[in-house]
Amino acid sequence: MLLFQAAVLGIVQGLTEFLPVSSSGHLILVREILRWDLLADPHWNTVFDVAVHAGTFVGLVVYLWSDVERLFAAFIAGLLRGFAGDPYRRLALIIAVATIPAALAGLLAQDIIEAYLRQAPLVVAALLIVFGIALWVAERRGTKAHELTETEWLDGILVGVFQVLALAPGVSRSGITITAGLLRGMTRETAARFSFLLSVPIIGGAALYGLQSVVRDMGALPSGSIPTFAVGFLAAAVSGYLCIHYFLRYLQTRSFAPFILYRILVGALLIVVLATR
Repeated sequence: MLLFQAAVLGIVQGLTEFLPVSSSGHLILVREILRWDLLADPHWNTVFDVAVHAGTFVGLVVYLWSDVERLFAAFIAGLLRGFAGDPYRRLALIIAVATIPAALAGLLAQDIIEAYLRQAPLVVAALLIVFGIALWVAERRGTKAHELTETEWLDGILVGVFQVLALAPGVSRSGITITAGLLRGMTRETAARFSFLLSVPIIGGAALYGLQSVVRDMGALPSGSIPTFAVGFLAAAVSGYLCIHYFLRYLQTRSFAPFILYRILVGALLIVVLATR
């Protein structure tokens, strides 16, 4: 049963990490609704969440490998020869700078978030609705004209600052960064791709930081938990890869309307369920 739960939670993580619906919020809500304790320990459940985030990071890097490789090479070239004159060098630097606000906020506020927000499903439900409405506003008002290589400094700074809000479960990192991208005039596909590229250092850094506790407390791992972590990791990696592939294809011709409606309906339903318990 544990392996089944790990696979389901891994798939939930892989699908919702890149769709604008909040992966951390869904992990919390699935556990809350189904009464799944998984490892019966809040600390190791948090470590499991880190493992499935690491899985989505692998799926992300594999899918975007050509972009990641090109931008990394452009960043190194920019350090050696300057960032002016080449759109990919400039884009690489913009992504690096845009990563800083969320990275700093995560380091400084992680304990507060774990203590107060991750244990509050009603907050998750409310944030699903609020930021679903924000995505609807961006979808209606954005010009949807700018391509990836046309990204400007203000685009990166605004998206990077908005990304800080995603530390709260229910906001959605991809949702809030896509919202900011749309408000800055990006096309739907460009906003999503920029969001995914921006998530490479964030998800990778968060996974490495979180896995420190696994290495440090390796001797205290619950008996038989390694297969649970492995199944969750693999399920998240595969489902994350497939999600990115089909989501980017979907955005070439369609809008975010289904995801906006989904967020609002799920949030409203959860508020009703939680209020009547």
